[in-house]
Amino acid sequence: MKNIFSKNLSGKNLFQRGMDMKNSVLLILAFVFFLLMTSCSVSPNAGGDSGGDTGGENSSLALNNIDGNGLQACYKPGTGNGGTSSASSLGTASSFVILGGPAVTLTRSPVTGNVGTGFPGAPVTQTLSPVTGTVHEGDVISIAAYNDFLLAYTALGATPNPTDPTHLLTGTLAGVTLLPGVYYFDAAAALTGVLTLDANGNPNATWIFKIGTSGTGALTGTDFSVVMTNGGIPCNVYWWAAEAATMTSSNFVGNILAGAAITFTGGNFTGRALAKAAVTLTDMTSFIGCSTVTPGGGGCGDKDKDHKKHKDHNKNNKHR
Repeated sequence: MKNIFSKNLSGKNLFQRGMDMKNSVLLILAFVFFLLMTSCSVSPNAGGDSGGDTGGENSSLALNNIDGNGLQACYKPGTGNGGTSSASSLGTASSFVILGGPAVTLTRSPVTGNVGTGFPGAPVTQTLSPVTGTVHEGDVISIAAYNDFLLAYTALGATPNPTDPTHLLTGTLAGVTLLPGVYYFDAAAALTGVLTLDANGNPNATWIFKIGTSGTGALTGTDFSVVMTNGGIPCNVYWWAAEAATMTSSNFVGNILAGAAITFTGGNFTGRALAKAAVTLTDMTSFIGCSTVTPGGGGCGDKDKDHKKHKDHNKNNKHR
């Protein structure tokens, strides 16, 4: 009897151990499911507000960098909804208002923000163009930022085009009003007139414009203005161009990520101009970076406090 009783106890212990193991497995599966669900969330300002030359993406719609390339892997193609669209993480490039590869040339154009080049020792040439910020002529800081820009450029270009045909754009966009979302031109875009971006009261509203999704296509604007309404933030607007970006006598806003050169002649700009090739400014009235605009002022709300802009900001200016 004693042996039988002992065997029964042993069987009971084995059963209990089996139940404990089953419960543990269920707990682990539940935790994995929780992680998968939360990894697809989008949270405002999750990109951080890191300052200094280390930068950090500070757009109001931050991303979970799931795929390692700066795009939200949970983006749903075709939704056209600013709440689910992905935006590019600029990394340390976010601390620059101008970032060009081989050269930056400023002529009679005041710039507010940091300016740099991405090739070692590449020049930033200033003619009657004060820079309120720090100038980086192909140093380790601007080279790292340029490399981050290249990653962001590739990632943003890979953002899926919406299946909604109304998000395929044509024409000059004059008189058009667009809600947040992803929009694209399959070839070049020649813009003029006034484009209105309506945030519909959503401070996290984001717009992504892709130009040349077929493989080639430049962004050009002549007497073109972008107007933000109902809480829209200029630095939550992204313009990806397969080739060059050229603005003439325009009032433009947003982050330009160009596959070739960026050229501005006359007008005003708020945002970031990031180019694989050179960036050239001539006779600009104002050129203001995201890190210098305060919330509620019609700008970006970026809290980047880098480059000691409240200290002797002319220390690094070079008038040539």
